Amino acid sequence: MMQNEEIARIFDDVADMLELGGENFFRVRAYRNAARVIRDFPAPIADLARDRFKEIPGFGPDLSSKLATILDTGDLPIRTELMRTFPTGLLELKNLPALGPKRIKLLADRLHIRNRDDLKRAIEAGQLRTIRGFGAKMEERLLEALNRPPEVLKPNRINYADASIVADSLLAHMRGCTGLERLEIAGSFRRRRETIGDLDVVTASANASAVLERFRAFPPILKTLEAGETRVSVVLNSGLQVDLRVVPRSSWGAALVYFTGSQAHCVHIRRIAQNLGLLLNEYGLYRDAELVAGGEEEEVYRGLGLSWIPPELREDRGEVDAARDGRLPKLIELADLRGDLHSHSTWTDGRASIEEMAKSAQAAGLEYFALTDHSQRLAMVHGLDPLRLRTQWSEIEAVAARIAGITILRGIEVDILEDGTLDLPDDVLSELDWVVASVHSKLDMESDAMTRRIIRAIRNRNVDVIGHPSGRLIGHRKPSSFDMGEIVRVAREEGCALEVNSQAERLDLTDIACQAVKHAGIKLVISSDAHSMRGFNLLRYGIGQARRG
Repeated sequence: MMQNEEIARIFDDVADMLELGGENFFRVRAYRNAARVIRDFPAPIADLARDRFKEIPGFGPDLSSKLATILDTGDLPIRTELMRTFPTGLLELKNLPALGPKRIKLLADRLHIRNRDDLKRAIEAGQLRTIRGFGAKMEERLLEALNRPPEVLKPNRINYADASIVADSLLAHMRGCTGLERLEIAGSFRRRRETIGDLDVVTASANASAVLERFRAFPPILKTLEAGETRVSVVLNSGLQVDLRVVPRSSWGAALVYFTGSQAHCVHIRRIAQNLGLLLNEYGLYRDAELVAGGEEEEVYRGLGLSWIPPELREDRGEVDAARDGRLPKLIELADLRGDLHSHSTWTDGRASIEEMAKSAQAAGLEYFALTDHSQRLAMVHGLDPLRLRTQWSEIEAVAARIAGITILRGIEVDILEDGTLDLPDDVLSELDWVVASVHSKLDMESDAMTRRIIRAIRNRNVDVIGHPSGRLIGHRKPSSFDMGEIVRVAREEGCALEVNSQAERLDLTDIACQAVKHAGIKLVISSDAHSMRGFNLLRYGIGQARRG
């Protein structure tokens, strides 16, 4: 059975080759978007019935037909044909740093480069620096990458929470800089992608040298990769790359749009600018040589006839058309969240008492929270049997009596057993205020069996929400295989919610799944799954995931 990543790679290959061939922008974008959606889809695409491909966001008849062809034959005829035109070695160059399809095409056209060996010879002969946009520093960077085995070229990505720690530290360091007018972390971090490859720092100042000097004094910097008068690229001791750019204050908004991305979003809005007879780049929006807008993002979007688009939506998934037509959704804010419906205490695997969790929830600005310790199946964390669960209720009542201003709901995170039954009897579950049902075992079950398992739990009248539905751990464990469309259908029938788990290694559901669930009219529950007093702070990551969806 083909995996989602394999299918996405085929669409990506077609997009790359079409772009290398100078194909129509919209055609390239269609393949690129298809790859992104399939890669992020929360269930195995191969398990979907053909008549349900329309449930995949953005898939109409044409893409659905191509998807069916891939699943039937393992490839696309257009990819096979294009592969005869483009040397395999040329496509491999896209794994090198700073080389996208446009630059690869330039190298192929100007220097007749067809593979890694050609590129290495051209660098050693100093030929790259003869092309505008390719300097000595880039030659050095590419040569270093070419001397490493291909399998280690792609940098490791870190989760958003880990990147936040670095970002917060860097921002605190930079804010003491003389002459610094504006400062923002852009790129995938600002768009709140669940994993981050590097940090893009955008600053506005009339004193670039002072900003760069301050940045170079950031203690975690291990080495400098590249430096100029207004930009510098470094690697931190953690291995994370950070790029900083200094722009004039008049270009701040345009630079922030440009470096926030995504690439597909920026290509789309640049095309709009061209259709309006304008030029959009990182310095501003221009009509001929006249600056039309650039100081603020809102000005730039307004100059294109668009509403300002929240960074989390800038993935070219329809947000540009929505901004043009006044249809952008109002995104949830952390301040909108009044409670948390998934948390743990020292009764099982938490690290804080019920009273400590209650005080922490209150300090986090919450009005209520549900205590949902594990059920008896998880013996290794002292999961609660009916007797211990009822004993816990007494402590909840005592804590609630001592702490005013916070409501504590009696809950449980009950295990969904292999056959879909639950780990506690219905007469116990019916006495609870809130029931989270989750899969913690046999996560690699065959898709049909896992689908039946989860659906049986959803149909239990006592279940309020399915916890961390896919079971994935980002970078460590793949999501379970099940029919997401069927899960959504039954959840809608039963009035069962699905969780957006805020744990940094989970962020489960994905943003694509959040979008599908929302469009189906099913409630999403953003929960921290807090296991400590600081755990409620994780809610901001779940909010970010929901905003992207």
